Amino acid sequence: MKLSVIILNYNVRDFLELCLKSVQTAIATLDAEIIVIDNNSQDDSCAMVKDMFPSVKLIENKDNSGFSKGNNIGVGQAKGEYLCILNPDTVVAEDTFTKLLKFTESKSNLGIVGCQLIDGKGKFLPESKRNVPTPKVSLKKVLGNDNDYYANQLQIESSGKVDILVGAFMWLKKDVYQAVGGFDEAYFMYGEDIDLSYKVKKAGYDNYYFGDTTVIHFKGESTLKDAKYAKRFYGAMQIFYKTHFKRNLVFNAIVWLGIKMAYLIRNTKDDVVVKQNKTYLYSTVPDQDLLKQLVKPIIIKNSIQEEIESNSVVVYDFNMLKSSTVISDMKQKSKQENIVFRFLPKNSKFIIGSDSAINRGEVLHF
Repeated sequence: MKLSVIILNYNVRDFLELCLKSVQTAIATLDAEIIVIDNNSQDDSCAMVKDMFPSVKLIENKDNSGFSKGNNIGVGQAKGEYLCILNPDTVVAEDTFTKLLKFTESKSNLGIVGCQLIDGKGKFLPESKRNVPTPKVSLKKVLGNDNDYYANQLQIESSGKVDILVGAFMWLKKDVYQAVGGFDEAYFMYGEDIDLSYKVKKAGYDNYYFGDTTVIHFKGESTLKDAKYAKRFYGAMQIFYKTHFKRNLVFNAIVWLGIKMAYLIRNTKDDVVVKQNKTYLYSTVPDQDLLKQLVKPIIIKNSIQEEIESNSVVVYDFNMLKSSTVISDMKQKSKQENIVFRFLPKNSKFIIGSDSAINRGEVLHF
């Protein structure tokens, strides 16, 4: 088997449905499998997978053992030569995996490959490509200078070697994953992607950023939301520094101070909510129940309309549109002010989206 897509889920049933539909389309021409590991979700994620995606291998954990352990369990049952570690709050393009296969088959010393990630507002996520977060680099980032933290030397649409990739999307060979011991289970959540990237780099492999495919990562489903999550994140960074950057007492004190400063001055303010004045619905046969729920007036189009007004809602119907078309249009429309994007999965009765990196996304059932 060529590819195993590993998805760790926890209480994001509707995002998982959207993700799985995009992945199924993307592996249609490949010898591939999808493995979903559920960390004891309290919603009906598992029932949904069994009912709607019977070909997906579902592993139901009896407790929430964290990101690292959950993914390690999934990889342990994977049959693919390649792995794609994928968040459930993502949407891949139809050609994402075929492009990555073509790119990576020619690499002789392949480590981890990441791709271009955008958030639910269509904006590029700079953590898609990062440098090693040494204590000096991290302290500079805490103080507002992130030029050395992100791999800005590489253009967004380009491809090339980088040090650190993000756990929302990681592509690598299974034997490389196993050679470095997979995700370190000392990390419950956050930091494990930095650790794995760095372990692979130290083992002599080349990590790459691949800018020729774009994946949506809604992000608000799996990022900082409150003090508890922030504490967990900065605790994970302490583990990383103790593991990889042992120096002396002064060095450790600087690391500790940087983590504490980041915790105290972190930005937890949500985005300003702007009133939306119009809805653009891209659909051939719009659902009447959905129309009742949308911001009026509603402009219905059976193809992508380039020009739209600011302060609008854009609803993409995947019964009509390809993921790649939607992603491309999002990136273009995100240049305008106050555009909100919502997505109608194929054969579903809800629209979904996320406008914030610190709060849960929005799901509207109709």
